[in-house]
Amino acid sequence: MIRKLLICSTAFLFISSALAQVETWKIDPNHSATQFAVRHLGISTVRGEFKKVSGGTSYDPADPSKTSLEATIDATTVDTRVEMRDKDLRSPNFLDVEKYPTITFKSKRAESAGAGRLKITGDLTIHGVTKEVVLEVDGPTAPVKDPRGNLHMGASATTKINRKDFGVNGAPATAGDEVSITIDAELVKSSPAAQ
Repeated sequence: MIRKLLICSTAFLFISSALAQVETWKIDPNHSATQFAVRHLGISTVRGEFKKVSGGTSYDPADPSKTSLEATIDATTVDTRVEMRDKDLRSPNFLDVEKYPTITFKSKRAESAGAGRLKITGDLTIHGVTKEVVLEVDGPTAPVKDPRGNLHMGASATTKINRKDFGVNGAPATAGDEVSITIDAELVKSSPAAQ
């Protein structure tokens, strides 16, 4: 009886310890950014950003396969520093933000891609179309604590897509089809004292 009790207690402690390693972090929108780049006329690169991103991740540093990520980008905040171009990008010619105000990513699986790197596969939805993409992730960094006791870590995720795969077909003679996307995220986990 005592042996069974010890085995059960040991198993419970092992499972509890394993579960405790998976931590939930939120994207800090004030210290995160989403950028994109596309070729213009095949000779130059136009860069822009979406000013609002939110979401979060579950992360276990001991087992990257347990990592999950969800992110929502506010497509209405697109900014290329040229108002006329931004209006066109928000229009039905491109993102059609009145119908599709957000761009979302939801992970399906994750794996280590070497020291300090992850590969996260998931569903990216743009313009109402969902396709599987792979995010190449640099990070996350080791956590650091702010003066209020909250933990912060950073990561940078990149991918490339063909915009026409998502039904974004405007300006075929001038705008390139391949779009590079980068999310630079600061993730935060609030301490119990700060909540």
